[in-house]
Amino acid sequence: MGFIKSSLFISLDGVIESPETWHFPYFDDQMGAVVGEMMSDNDAILIGRHTYDAFASYWPNADPADPTTEVMNGTRKYVVSNTLTEPTWENSTVITGDVASELIRLKADSRLGTTGSAALVRWLLEQRLVDELHLLVHPIVVGHGKKLFADGPTVPLKLVSSTTFDTGVLHLVYAAADND
Repeated sequence: MGFIKSSLFISLDGVIESPETWHFPYFDDQMGAVVGEMMSDNDAILIGRHTYDAFASYWPNADPADPTTEVMNGTRKYVVSNTLTEPTWENSTVITGDVASELIRLKADSRLGTTGSAALVRWLLEQRLVDELHLLVHPIVVGHGKKLFADGPTVPLKLVSSTTFDTGVLHLVYAAADND
């Protein structure tokens, strides 16, 4: 049985935009181990169009000595988009049309992991397609930028686990409240 796991870096004030400008002072071996474990648990990456564009412009030309480069380029990628027609990044497939049905079909046999892609994660939560939501909550108020949660439907979640890193980052894992 597969799953969809979503993971995001997030600030105390809910900002998920541009983590490269506020995240790295908190990245340490503890966080690296968690991020590495989440990546290794996945058969495929599930991302939205904006994240795809950012990743596809970086990873194909990234340092080949960095082990993450091989993972990002070699792993199957599913891109949810109504506008992308010809993906150029290797191992990429576009999902369009009845996205929910296609994801239900895929997650029956695949372990899908989202990274970034806040709009996609919000939609997945609203559709009750996320099996685990991993939030790495950083002890910083960014004060501006896109937030993970905006106005929308209520989505009940339950806390599955929580870990506090030495840096003060909280790793919170949630599941749908009705997934018992």
